[in-house]
Amino acid sequence: MKIYLVGGAVRDNLLNLPIKDRDYMVVGSTPEQMLAQGYKQVGKDFPVFLHPRTQQEYALARTERKTAAGYGGFSVDAAPNVTLEQDLLRRDLTINAIAQDDDGKLYDPYLGIADINSRLLRHVSEAFVEDPLRVLRVARFAARFHALGFTIAEETLALMAEISQSGELEALTPERVYIELDKALSSDAPQVFFSVLKECGALRILFPEIDALFGVPQPKQWHPEIDTGIHTLMVLEQAAKLSNDNAVRFAALVHDLGKALSPKESLPKHHGHGQKGLPLIKALCHRFRVPNDYRDLALLVSDQHQNIHNAMELRADTIVKLFDKADFWRKPQRIEQLLLSCEADARGRTGLELNDYPQANYILQCFNAASTVAVKAIIDDGFTGAEIREQLTIKRIAAVQNIKNSRQS
Repeated sequence: MKIYLVGGAVRDNLLNLPIKDRDYMVVGSTPEQMLAQGYKQVGKDFPVFLHPRTQQEYALARTERKTAAGYGGFSVDAAPNVTLEQDLLRRDLTINAIAQDDDGKLYDPYLGIADINSRLLRHVSEAFVEDPLRVLRVARFAARFHALGFTIAEETLALMAEISQSGELEALTPERVYIELDKALSSDAPQVFFSVLKECGALRILFPEIDALFGVPQPKQWHPEIDTGIHTLMVLEQAAKLSNDNAVRFAALVHDLGKALSPKESLPKHHGHGQKGLPLIKALCHRFRVPNDYRDLALLVSDQHQNIHNAMELRADTIVKLFDKADFWRKPQRIEQLLLSCEADARGRTGLELNDYPQANYILQCFNAASTVAVKAIIDDGFTGAEIREQLTIKRIAAVQNIKNSRQS
């Protein structure tokens, strides 16, 4: 029996990146032998075991044969005569097909080290097309390693396009797509994930609501980039720079979905696009089982981002109504998320990436002032029942009006 460190741990070590997880491949063993040594089997589709002490994963070397549609449609052979090279051959990218033994010796039969040095994402074999999930994985790696200068090999991108045209992407489960989406949102350049999906034809299949934004014009006065799809990716890029919160990044991604529904005769204007986008956001979130907190923030941002952009012109009572509708009183963390998403929208425009966003500070000032109104004082004044709510609103509006007055003076 021979054990090798494989996959991401070897790759990230060669890239001088922190190693998060260590996965091991075992050559020349059987499930019975692993169990006899105290390992606990956890793999259902193929033999994967947890180390009795470290709880790290050890998988028997295996080969795979395509038997059905989807990323799960494979038969697995994990016999003890499966070699190291055979196991590495089934992997997606050459940079993930490098192994290291206990002595630190590297095994690189498919030239992954050369591709690391060349900053190239390249498939290992033509079997790449058998697993549709690899389209999402490669797009995610492109986003994760974008800052290091990685690009996708032309021949690999061609295979991704072939998968997109094959109908295999439709076999992916919503849950699996969401896992890749969330991981991509966590990367330093999540916009690259969607750019790659667009380039290989997968975006229109998996995320048609986002794909529909490309080619939709916006007023050049406010959007020098003009194209709504380009703007959306620019907003996502800015959101990633402003916040590590995936809920904020997701809201930035979907905030303009309603622009795809604007009547052609009204273009490049998009009246009411924030509200038009709400059903699209709900449908997308339902389809991919997006967490409720992501969904709720995305709906809030779509509904209110125009109001936040125009905050300086809003009446005091309109601002308080916004606070009520967003339920900031019970969920004050939402106000920062909303403002970050709106700032990303304002900066996600050609030439405006470094602009200040004073609306955020102004809205925070208004909210902090309104939050100082104490319910107890209203009750102590003798108000009861519905009168309490009415007086609370009146006093909050007055507090916001004081902020407006001080700003205008």
